[in-house]
Amino acid sequence: MAKTSKPTKKRVVRVEPQGRATVFASFNNVIVSLTNNAGQVISWSSAGKMGFRGSKKNTPYAAQMAAEDCGKVAYDLGLRKVKVYVKGPGSGRESAIRAINNCGIEVMEIIDVTPLPHNGCRPPKRRRV
Repeated sequence: MAKTSKPTKKRVVRVEPQGRATVFASFNNVIVSLTNNAGQVISWSSAGKMGFRGSKKNTPYAAQMAAEDCGKVAYDLGLRKVKVYVKGPGSGRESAIRAINNCGIEVMEIIDVTPLPHNGCRPPKRRRV
């Protein structure tokens, strides 16, 4: 007897001309996501999704490719202007923003939301290479 699964309804996201872009650039990867103003994700991409592996994932070129892939999908759906929120210390921050702008999506403002401790947790020991 075949078990019939309940059909799942596809999530419908409203795409307005104005939205948000979040660029999360860690030391290992870059994740770009474009959302509407309510925070629902329209499109996303990452350096790993683009086929970069290992230390190539945290390069500016990988960030550019991820942002282009993400931007094209969102532009086709009708996104035209974004506020960019950048988080993390990675190397692909500027190139990702530039790539979003080159897709035809106008960057209105850039906001850095990198979390900074107000002397919270003790940091890890210094690296000895």
